[in-house]
Amino acid sequence: MAWPFLKVLLVGVSFLGCLYPLVDFSFSGETREQKPNFVIILADDMGWGDLGANWAETKDTANLDKMAAEGMRFVDFHAAASTCSPSRAALLTGRLGLRNGVPHNFAVTSVGGLPLNETTLAEVLQRAGYVTGLIGKWHLGHHGSYHPNFRGFDYYFGIPYSHDMGCTDTPGYNHPPCPACPRGPSRNLEKDCYSDVALPLYENLNIVEQPVNLSGLTQKYAEKATQFIQRASAGGRPFLLYVGLAHMHVPLSRNLLSAEPGGRRPYSAALREMDSLVGQIKDKVDLTAKNNTFLWFTGDNGPWAQKCELAGSMGPFTGSWQTRQGGSPAKQTTWEGGHRVPALAYWPGRVPVNVTSTALLRCCFTPTVGRPERTEPFRPSAWSSTRPSSSPVGPEPAMAASAPSGTTTLPSSLTWMMTSQKQCLWNGVAPSTRGSCPRSERLSRGSSKTLLATTSPERITVRTLP
Repeated sequence: MAWPFLKVLLVGVSFLGCLYPLVDFSFSGETREQKPNFVIILADDMGWGDLGANWAETKDTANLDKMAAEGMRFVDFHAAASTCSPSRAALLTGRLGLRNGVPHNFAVTSVGGLPLNETTLAEVLQRAGYVTGLIGKWHLGHHGSYHPNFRGFDYYFGIPYSHDMGCTDTPGYNHPPCPACPRGPSRNLEKDCYSDVALPLYENLNIVEQPVNLSGLTQKYAEKATQFIQRASAGGRPFLLYVGLAHMHVPLSRNLLSAEPGGRRPYSAALREMDSLVGQIKDKVDLTAKNNTFLWFTGDNGPWAQKCELAGSMGPFTGSWQTRQGGSPAKQTTWEGGHRVPALAYWPGRVPVNVTSTALLRCCFTPTVGRPERTEPFRPSAWSSTRPSSSPVGPEPAMAASAPSGTTTLPSSLTWMMTSQKQCLWNGVAPSTRGSCPRSERLSRGSSKTLLATTSPERITVRTLP
């Protein structure tokens, strides 16, 4: 059932529309009966140049660089959006924000979330007998039926939105600096800080810590992720583990610098901490289910340039000509640095070793698989029913049929959605001047401005090669 999904996930399309089969999927009859496990690790606000395998100036990602050497690295991989919620919704539904009803980020005060008529990857695999878990950031709705436990995840441990969207006792590094949670009934409503609501940490439907201790959050995520892999493997069930990292989003933990030699800057220290967390998850996969687990690492969008030295690197995609035009190459924009992100695939014996691919990929597709008579038809989202797009036909799910012998055949065509930028507006008007973050403005400049992007969906169908 999951083989077609993996085949689609590792297929890229060039500007000429050619199909790149990247992995040899021939396998013996013994492994054909075994369903593969999936581990998806999604970094937050990580720049393309933060990965050492991408950018030689980065020396803080030893585990990720090792994973790149043992697997496959995609240097032209693009997130489905340049902000958190739309990117995550596209990853889990296979449809862009204009189609799945999530064109913008959800707030602490949001009462809704990812539309309930959207099917998530976790729901698809859950129905196929998988045990599913989410560790980390959700940011697709946190009330009622929008909670992860009702969207296909058997287990959830994490924060319902970004970890700067609530106060903590130890706020960490941020621009502008944010105060700790108020001790009394008074509320401190600073423009760029969510200091009136204590940040909650959930385990399934229960809040287990509020406010969250950010200094211990990374280790908690590592423990919960490795425990999930161990228990699922011991139970003999295939599993999906989705890890939404807090890194590299601000605030950055303040306890990192004490353990770092040579006065390393906060961002570099946080990058090393994230790399260590990914290494622990990969090590656990290698110990328990190495030959039957596909591990995918990528980011939700580019770095948050307004955070100055607390933001990541775009590598060579600095967009000097863009900034002169009033644009920015980073998060919240449709410039390349905002959506080109690191991407690695790892699966010993299946994914080629130490291969770099320049295939153009976008992480926004989830095929529907199974027997044709049991395959759920395409369901338009609530958003598309109220805001018709410029495309007259909705995207059809890629579909695979199961042969009588139990083997799975690949779909004859694969369909997904891509967007082309039409116009970019800054605070509702054409952009004028948005340069880098000068030191004199670092404490005064916040993130209150909102970027609005007008996009037009295009339906692209790629035929598989015989």
